Amino acid sequence: MCGIVGVVSHNPVNQLIYDALLLLQHRGQDAAGIATSHANMFYMHKANGLVRDVFRTRNMRSLQGNIGIGQCRYPTAGSASAEEAQPFYVNAPFGITLAHNGNLTNWEQLKIEMFKNDRRHINTSSDSEVLLNVLAHEIQQATSGYSLDPAALFKAVAILHKRVRGSYAVVAQISGYGLLAFRDPYGIRPLCIGFNDTDKGTEYVVASESVALEGLGFRFLRDVMPGEAIFIDNDGQLYNQQCAENPTLNPCAFEYVYFARPDSVIDGASVYAARLKMGEYLADKIKREFTAGDIDVVMPIPDSSRPAAMELALKLNLDYREGFIKNRYIGRTFLMPGQAIRAKSVRQKLNAIGSEFKGKSVLLVDDSIVRGTTSREIVQMARDSGAKRVIFASAAPPVKFPNVYGIDMPTRNELIAYGRSTEEVCREITADALVYQDIEALKRSISDVNPALRNFEASCFDGVYVTGDISRDYLDRIEFARNNPQPESDDAVRSQLNLNLAQVD
Repeated sequence: MCGIVGVVSHNPVNQLIYDALLLLQHRGQDAAGIATSHANMFYMHKANGLVRDVFRTRNMRSLQGNIGIGQCRYPTAGSASAEEAQPFYVNAPFGITLAHNGNLTNWEQLKIEMFKNDRRHINTSSDSEVLLNVLAHEIQQATSGYSLDPAALFKAVAILHKRVRGSYAVVAQISGYGLLAFRDPYGIRPLCIGFNDTDKGTEYVVASESVALEGLGFRFLRDVMPGEAIFIDNDGQLYNQQCAENPTLNPCAFEYVYFARPDSVIDGASVYAARLKMGEYLADKIKREFTAGDIDVVMPIPDSSRPAAMELALKLNLDYREGFIKNRYIGRTFLMPGQAIRAKSVRQKLNAIGSEFKGKSVLLVDDSIVRGTTSREIVQMARDSGAKRVIFASAAPPVKFPNVYGIDMPTRNELIAYGRSTEEVCREITADALVYQDIEALKRSISDVNPALRNFEASCFDGVYVTGDISRDYLDRIEFARNNPQPESDDAVRSQLNLNLAQVD
C-alpha cells in the first residue's frame, strides 16, 4: 500500500509534494521519494524512512521545478531495499519518472516479456519498475520515438491496460511534456484530482486521497475514473480519455474499513460516514445476539474503529468510553513484519485506563481482525485492567483470504480466520464472545453513503478476485516465495530467468 501525488503548478512544487506526502503518510511508512522536473532535467531524492526523516533542507533545495511526483511506500511486492523506493526513472523515450500504488499480479511474466521481447532491463524485483518499463515501451511504440501528444499517450495507456493485470493507480512525469495519471480498469486503488485557480492559470494535484488535496488548499475536482488517463501539460492544459474497453468501478472495501483517512472521500463516499454506517449495522447484529445487560460499556481500539464504536454505542444506548490511550509515535502494528514484533509493540502502542475496565462487561470494537496478535494482546490488557467480561467486535467481516492488490495479506496461514469458525477465532484471541460484521452489511455501509457504488473489491473477505486471474496455484506460489526468501545472487537470477524463458517458449 502506498500514497502517491503529482503536481503541476506555476511555482516550485517541492514543498507542495512534501506536504502532500505528510498527509498521505498513513498509506506507507517505509520509504518516501520525490522527483521534479525543470528545464528538461529530473531532480530526485528518495530513501527509506518517514517523510520527515527522508527530506532535509538540502534535499528540498535540490528538487527544482514546477512539476513533480512523490510517493510514500509500504512494500507489498519486491523488497524493503532503499533501491526500490519510488519514484522510478527510465531515460527513454523522453525520460519518465513514475510512482505507483497497487500491485501487479502478472509482473513476473511481464518482466520476462520485457527482457525477451521489449529488450528492456529490469534492475529490481519491484512491480512498479516493471510497470514503468511497460509504459515507456508503449509510449515509444505509439510515438516511434518522435514527438509526443495526448493521443499517443492515451494509446500507450490503452495497450498497457491490455498487458497489465492487478491494481494500479499511477502518476508519471514525462520530461519536457507534463504529468500523466491513470487508474486500472477496475478502479481498485483510489485516485483523485484537484485544482487551484491562480493569476497565472490553473494548477492541478493528483493524489491517492482527497485529504491531500484539501490539505494543500486545492479544491476537489473529481475522482479519476477506472481505466481513465489524464494528461496535464507543462502549461496546465488538461486532457483526459477513457483508455479501457470495459471499465468497472470496484473500489477496495478495506480502504473504507482501515486504510484511508476518515476525512477522505473515495469514489464519492465519505470514509467517515461509511465507518459510522459500519457501526450501525454492527449494532443491529449485536442486538440480535445479546440481551440487555450483557454489555456495560463500549470502547474503541484507537483510532480507525472510533466512528463505528461511537455509532454502535449510540444505537444500543450504551455508555461509550475511551479505555485505551494510543501512543502516536509507534507505527501501525498491522504493517509491522513478524508476529513477535507486533505483539511487543501493542503494549508500547496502547495503554489501558484501568478505572474504565474494573468490574465491567466491556465491548471492544476494532476495525478488523487480521492476524489476531493485536486482538489477543488487547483482550489480555482489558482483563489485566479488571474487566469482568470481554466481548470483541469487528467492524469488518472475517479476513479469510490473501489480498493480492496492494495490501500486505499474502499468506493464508497468517490470517487467524482462515480455516477457523467464529467460535474458534474467539478462543484464539481469548475473548468471552466475538462478533463479526456480515459481508453484505459492510458493502451496504459504503453503498448507503454513495448508492452509485454497487461493486467492491472485497477479496480478503469473500475470496472473489475481480481481475479474474487469481488461482489457487497463484496464491500457493506467492506464499511459497514469502515463506522461503532466497538471496538473489547474479547466478541465481540468471538461472531463474533462463528457466522462465524456457517455460515461455
